[in-house]
Amino acid sequence: MKLIKEFTEDVRVLTEADGNTGKKSYFIEGIFIQTERPNKNRRQYLFEAMNNEVRRYTESYIRPNRAFGELGHPDTPTINLERTSHLIKELRADGHDFYGKAKILDTPYGKIVQSLLDEGAKIAVSTRGLGSLVGGPDGISIVQDDYRLATAADIVADPSAPDAFVTGIMEGREWVIVEGRYVEQDIERARKAIVKAPSRVLHETAVHLFSEFMRKL
Repeated sequence: MKLIKEFTEDVRVLTEADGNTGKKSYFIEGIFIQTERPNKNRRQYLFEAMNNEVRRYTESYIRPNRAFGELGHPDTPTINLERTSHLIKELRADGHDFYGKAKILDTPYGKIVQSLLDEGAKIAVSTRGLGSLVGGPDGISIVQDDYRLATAADIVADPSAPDAFVTGIMEGREWVIVEGRYVEQDIERARKAIVKAPSRVLHETAVHLFSEFMRKL
């Protein structure tokens, strides 16, 4: 079985305020899983097989409040509780696709996500699971019935993230916390690199700095 990850960029952000305390709760929602058509990775999921897996995942993980997701791009099928940032609350069929909703937690990594959302940063989600692939027509790989979700959504940066990262750096935002510590030195180093970068390589510089930043999360 292969580790299979799929990305969805069209994710909406919701906030709900407690009428008594004023505390905000953050949610993300959107289509987490697509079936019955090839995706950008040239893989295709069959609706009936995925529907069965979503039922299992819902019963085993969502309903008992165990459906965690991480911040970042893990390369293993296991969930690292130290890196959890959100709890998946809903996953249901919407036509041939599956709509999901997740609540951002007040964990260290969840607070990073909250800070990013407060600054208007765009995020994407990535499903992570194990399954077998069989070659189909036109070079499309068909995901088989043995597919099992590790998580319906990890939070990852979308393609516009380097630009959002540059904007945050240039505004002097230094509130990002990594493993309980502020990253002032990393932020200041990145800001200086952006200022010094020639315009022709600004995007490449931003991508490199953002990758370095995310690797430390």
